[in-house]
Amino acid sequence: MGELKETTTQVMEPGGGAGYATTKLEAVLAWAQKYSLFMYPFVTACCGMEFMAVSSPRYDFSRFGSEAPRFSPRQSDLLWVVGTITQRQAPILKRIYEQMADPKWVLAFGTCASCGGFYDIYSTVAGIDKIIPCDVYVPGCPPRPEAVLDGLLLLQDKIQKGDKRPAIVKPRLDPAEDPNLGLVQLRRSRISRPSV
Repeated sequence: MGELKETTTQVMEPGGGAGYATTKLEAVLAWAQKYSLFMYPFVTACCGMEFMAVSSPRYDFSRFGSEAPRFSPRQSDLLWVVGTITQRQAPILKRIYEQMADPKWVLAFGTCASCGGFYDIYSTVAGIDKIIPCDVYVPGCPPRPEAVLDGLLLLQDKIQKGDKRPAIVKPRLDPAEDPNLGLVQLRRSRISRPSV
């Protein structure tokens, strides 16, 4: 019996096998800015606890390119306004915004930062857009970590597209409550537990 002899053929691409890609410089810069957001947290009220929850290992927004916080406005390009802004804090917030280098973005975290919340009084600013321009509004009192991550992803999409208009995170439906998805519940509810 004769042995089978393997033959290999080598296909040469034009250009000697060296690949190349073409793109616009603006697209590369937008992609780099999208995944390298250095945040400055301006935390003033109770939403700060939810902000810490989002930065904890369970939700970890550093995996989306918004890494460690910078506590100097000159080193950051994303301003997180977290919580209530009073009239006395307004000039400080404006000064911090003006010290940030361009390009810069602002994310309003919670109802108080977005529209003043339930504080309908003279000492509270009715939304940070009265002081500085805002790119993304994340509503909620406090907003859930999932909504905050949605706001961060919305901001990244705006950076990639070069969109300068304000945007609001839309409410989502809980997939566990949708019967069409056919999700399996792993834990039994407290009602269905057998009594001991």
